[in-house]
Amino acid sequence: MKKILLILIGLIIIAAGVLFGINGKSNYDASKYKLSITPTEKHFGVGSTIDYTLPDQFDKTHKLSTTTQKMIFAFTKDTGHIIKVFMLEKPEGYLESKNAIIVADISAMPVVIQNSFALPDLRESNYSMMLIYDKEMAKQLKEGQEATKVIIMTLEDKKVTKVELAGSAEELEKLL
Repeated sequence: MKKILLILIGLIIIAAGVLFGINGKSNYDASKYKLSITPTEKHFGVGSTIDYTLPDQFDKTHKLSTTTQKMIFAFTKDTGHIIKVFMLEKPEGYLESKNAIIVADISAMPVVIQNSFALPDLRESNYSMMLIYDKEMAKQLKEGQEATKVIIMTLEDKKVTKVELAGSAEELEKLL
């Protein structure tokens, strides 16, 4: 019985090592992406101007458009789930019709979790979601924000004119 248990433990350790070896390397290339928030001497919010080049979950690079009117931010697993529930019944092209984008912070997630679970799940979505892999970018965006809620920022020509919070999919629906 002890031998069988030791063999099983050994197999689990080997499997975990293989999983880590396969999915433990990040494909994120920081030199390809940027985030700019001005003015730099205050927290990102009303009056700030933002610009970015970020990847989505399909590894496609996106630049913030001057036509984007709403930025929806998820900084926690719970806020990500709120957005996921909200988007479940939305048709393809919904975000584009609202001139809206979603930005999700995955910087705190270990790479093996990103690659093995989070990204495969996100890739099943019928919408694009900008991803923040970089901890410094995430800090710039969420510092001074109520990160436990979904944050919706209204933009005019990349300048933030309003910040609103949603604690549920229903609240998010009303704000969009």
